[in-house]
Order: sequence, then C-alpha cells, then structure tokens
Amino acid sequence: MAAVGAVTAIAGIGVSAAPAAQADPSYKNCSQAHADGRYNIPRGDAAYAPKLDRDNDGLACEPY
Repeated sequence: MAAVGAVTAIAGIGVSAAPAAQADPSYKNCSQAHADGRYNIPRGDAAYAPKLDRDNDGLACEPY
C-alpha cells in the first residue's frame, strides 16, 4: 500500500497550470525588439506585427 501512495505523490509533482499568454506578444517598436536581440521577425511569429514591417516583405524589425 505504501508503494501506491508513493506513486501518487510522484505523479502529482509535475502538474502545474500553463502560463497565461500575453494579450499582445508583439513589441511596441523595433527598438524594443532590437534591445531584446530580435531582428528579422518573420510573419507568423508571435512577435510579428504589421506595424513593425515597414516594407511589408514579411520580416519585421530588419537591421537596416
């Protein structure tokens, strides 16, 4: 019976809720993205936003 209790205790150790997603995961501007080391953020990435893609080529916050 002790083994059943141990298995239950071990099984419950890794259970946790997933962190809440940010409401707006994109950066406020490219300076903020660059400070975080992000360049060439592709369309489809959670950090991509059309406002960060000046030439509308699908890459935001290009280094030029």
